Amino acid sequence: MAMGKYSRVDGRRSSNYCSIAIVVFVGVCLVGVWIMMSSSIVPIQNSELLSDDSQNEVLNEVQKKIDDNDSRQFEDSSGNFPLDAAKRETDIDNSQGGSNTDAQDNQTLPDKGSEDNVEENPEATTEENSEDKTEPEEEPKKHKEKNYGDGEQNAGDGESNSETGETKMEGGETDEAEQAVSEESTDESKSDSNEDEKKSEANENTVDTQLENKAESQSGETEEEKVEQNQEENVGQNQEDNSESAGEEHIEIQAKDQSSNEVFPAGSQSEILNESTTGNGDWSTQMVESKNEKESLQSTITKQNGYGWKLCNVTAGPDYIPCLDNVQAIRRLPSTKHYEHRERHCPDEAPTCLVSLPEGYKRPVPWPTGREKIWFNNVPHTKLAVVKGHQNWVKVTGEYLTFPGGGTQFPHGALHYIDYIQKSLPDIAWGKRSRVILDVGCGVASFGGYLFDRDVLAMSFAPKDEHEAQVQFALERGIPAITAVMGSMRLPFPSGVFDIVHCARCRVLWHIEGGKLLLELNRVLRPGGYFVWSATPVYRKVPEDVGIWKAMSELTKKMCWDLVSTSKDSLNGIGAAIYRKPTSNECYEKRPQNEPPLCKKSDNPDAAWNIPLKACMHRVPVVPSERGSQWPEQWPRRVEKSPYWLKNSQVGVYGKAAPEDYTSDYKHWKAVVSSSYLKGMGIKWSSVRNVMDMKATYGGFAAALKDLKVWVMNVVPINSPDTLPIIYERGLFGIYHDWCESFSTYPRSYDLVHADHLFSDLKKRCQLTAVIAEVDRILRPEGMLIVRDNVQIVSEVENMAKSLQWEVRLTYSENKEGLLCLKKTFWRPTETHTIKSAIS
Repeated sequence: MAMGKYSRVDGRRSSNYCSIAIVVFVGVCLVGVWIMMSSSIVPIQNSELLSDDSQNEVLNEVQKKIDDNDSRQFEDSSGNFPLDAAKRETDIDNSQGGSNTDAQDNQTLPDKGSEDNVEENPEATTEENSEDKTEPEEEPKKHKEKNYGDGEQNAGDGESNSETGETKMEGGETDEAEQAVSEESTDESKSDSNEDEKKSEANENTVDTQLENKAESQSGETEEEKVEQNQEENVGQNQEDNSESAGEEHIEIQAKDQSSNEVFPAGSQSEILNESTTGNGDWSTQMVESKNEKESLQSTITKQNGYGWKLCNVTAGPDYIPCLDNVQAIRRLPSTKHYEHRERHCPDEAPTCLVSLPEGYKRPVPWPTGREKIWFNNVPHTKLAVVKGHQNWVKVTGEYLTFPGGGTQFPHGALHYIDYIQKSLPDIAWGKRSRVILDVGCGVASFGGYLFDRDVLAMSFAPKDEHEAQVQFALERGIPAITAVMGSMRLPFPSGVFDIVHCARCRVLWHIEGGKLLLELNRVLRPGGYFVWSATPVYRKVPEDVGIWKAMSELTKKMCWDLVSTSKDSLNGIGAAIYRKPTSNECYEKRPQNEPPLCKKSDNPDAAWNIPLKACMHRVPVVPSERGSQWPEQWPRRVEKSPYWLKNSQVGVYGKAAPEDYTSDYKHWKAVVSSSYLKGMGIKWSSVRNVMDMKATYGGFAAALKDLKVWVMNVVPINSPDTLPIIYERGLFGIYHDWCESFSTYPRSYDLVHADHLFSDLKKRCQLTAVIAEVDRILRPEGMLIVRDNVQIVSEVENMAKSLQWEVRLTYSENKEGLLCLKKTFWRPTETHTIKSAIS
């Protein structure tokens, strides 16, 4: 290293230590003024040129003087980086817009005689950055050249600009003219220094947060050893930021053990730090201060596209249903007399974590083979096989669970039982007059599974109870089912929509409490529809059964139900009673007592979302133009024909007259399905069985799939027009639901999920991240998600899907509308998130 520049210092060193200290102190103060005005930090002294004793004495004297004057300088050669210095320095930038006056608060202006010494310091600085520097000193300089070589920093309060950030990064060279500008600006800035100091102290916590936030935003690119140093010093070391945005400033804070200069953000750069919404590694992130933005962001935000997916740590594990596994809410229930503990109790915040996969999970066995057998590892539960195996519900057969097609009332198979009911009452006419039925307490849903052979759709339901996974077995087999219970709330269906309601040993005491539960079946049963009751009171003569039969006979008579058939099945050794709901109000008006009472006219029979049960009956529609006054067309004509009760005077969902709206919707979906969904998306429809339409409107999408061997769960969101009765009228089925909550089904239930302009609406009401997490929960690995929405929402959903490691199969946009087809993979995150409400 060249030594000539420091010959004067060496000469003074031998004569008088005190004079050296004074000269160095004055020089340091002036250099400090220049440093603070240029937002760059220049080395005070090259301590290698001094002997150890002289170095220590000089440094101690300098440090003492600096502390006395509160100049907030620090010694570069030591490598120490005081956090307070970082905070205060950056605070000044934030409060003054880059004006550096804090270091001058208690200093006097330098006299003329000290200027000669000031002129030497730039030369010393140049020497330090020359080619004679050692290799460890050159590396940080090169690193900063990459970040700052083309950048300019603004220094001052709008009156003076310093380009020292650029020139320093190019080689540390400065000129005397810049020093003169810096000295002149000292007088201008000194008058405001006291006020600025107060501002900077008030902002210390803010800058500390900004520094930590910047470290978080770049920590994914930082080496492990440097991260450990950052944690020890509470200062993040920033790596290279390769953003291509024009004029963007890059901030780099060096670690404790490095001998390079510390660089701080200007005021505008600090604002950029506040806007950062992603963090990396183990560092947490600063959330956006706006409350509305906080609610729209996921609580855990890390590396990938801003979504930090974690596995749900819950007692239910891979079978987690958020609204049915809320253990804390269930514990607080005052009573479980009416099966309240089997009803929905959703957590206050919808989960944004992902449900784990069972170990050894495989793609389900395709339909129709899957109706008879499923992979054991997919639903690894054996209790039903032990308890109900003798009734041919389910058996364990090697790596499969097999389903012989039996049930408690039909151990010799569901098909025989289905034919037996048809023979008992030919007017049932499976697949023609009777198309949509409700199966209460379905077990593993073999009854509904074999009704497909008769062109019948069965909405099967059972609670999540001690008969573990019965609904999950049904869905895994490709049979429609939901988790629900006859408890204290109305079922999530409109009134008068099911052609038949079926109960085979469903373990429901229909006659108690004024027949409240049977009256709920009366609400959803279509006028003229049938209630098929296959239970022991029908055919057994033990005292308990006889008493129940008597009570049921009295109740059904008061309800004006006609007992149209009672019969026995000799093969299965069971019997069934079939009741018919009236088609007029004549019987109601002739009853000697109003018991059960008729509901008030103000009571809406179609109101079904979170509505308590009522022990009353609604009048039967009799006006020819009213829904329910006529039986629908036979299947399959009913799927295409507009319902008779849609009037031209009514305005449809899309603005046309209701019948025209209905017809146009069906034509639209037939064209979309035939030309796009079946051909253009690469969907293997032979592997698709369980389908959900998250926003069904008229059910046109499901109707367009009627010729495929699939079934569609049509969901009408609670804030959408109530078109669910139309869907049932055309021989399809569906359910009401609020997508801000989890759906009442097991994980991995559906092969394909369809969302038509749903997410843009949901984003106004709830957290979209939680909705996508719910879609991930109900969709099977290798299942498909089709999204139609505006391009902004489609782009957002695509980003979420990529963060979930899903495959993007198709993207298309036109006229601000987008189409997206995604394929879920088997990927699961490794980190977990504990949901305390779901821990038993």
